[in-house]
Amino acid sequence: MLIPIAARLGEAEIQELLGWSVFPDPESLQQAVDLYASGTTHTLLGYESEGDIIGLIGYHRPSEDTIEIAHIAVTPEERYKGYGRGLILELLTMENPGVLVAETDEDAVDFYRSSRFTVESLGEKYPGAERFKCTYDPEAFEEEED
Repeated sequence: MLIPIAARLGEAEIQELLGWSVFPDPESLQQAVDLYASGTTHTLLGYESEGDIIGLIGYHRPSEDTIEIAHIAVTPEERYKGYGRGLILELLTMENPGVLVAETDEDAVDFYRSSRFTVESLGEKYPGAERFKCTYDPEAFEEEED
C-alpha cells in the first residue's frame, strides 16, 4: 500500500531513496526535496515493507486525465522483485488516470518498456544524454484483456 511520505523528507533514508531517482548530485536532490516539501503541485508516496520505506513514486497531474511520474525509486537490495511495477500499478488504482507518462534516460527505459509503456525517443535533450517519453494507456490494456 502506498502512503504519503512528503512529511518525512527530512529523514536520511527517504532522501537516500529519492536520491536514487535523480541525477547524482546534491543540487538535484535538493530540488526534488523542495518540489515535494511544498506540497502544492507534486505528491510523494512510499511503499512500506516491514516498517521500512523500500520504494517511492512522485508525480503530478499536468491535466485532469494525465499523471506524470516525476520520480520513482526502489532500494537497491529490493530491485528486480516487482516493486517498481507495483508502485505504478498502485498509483493507477489510486488515481485512475486516462494516461500515465514519464520521461527517462537510457538507464531506466527498459524498466518502462517491460512495464507495458510505449517508448518514444525525445533525442538528446541534454549533451550526451538521450531522453525518452514513456506512455502507459490503461484503456489500451483493458481492451487487450477483453
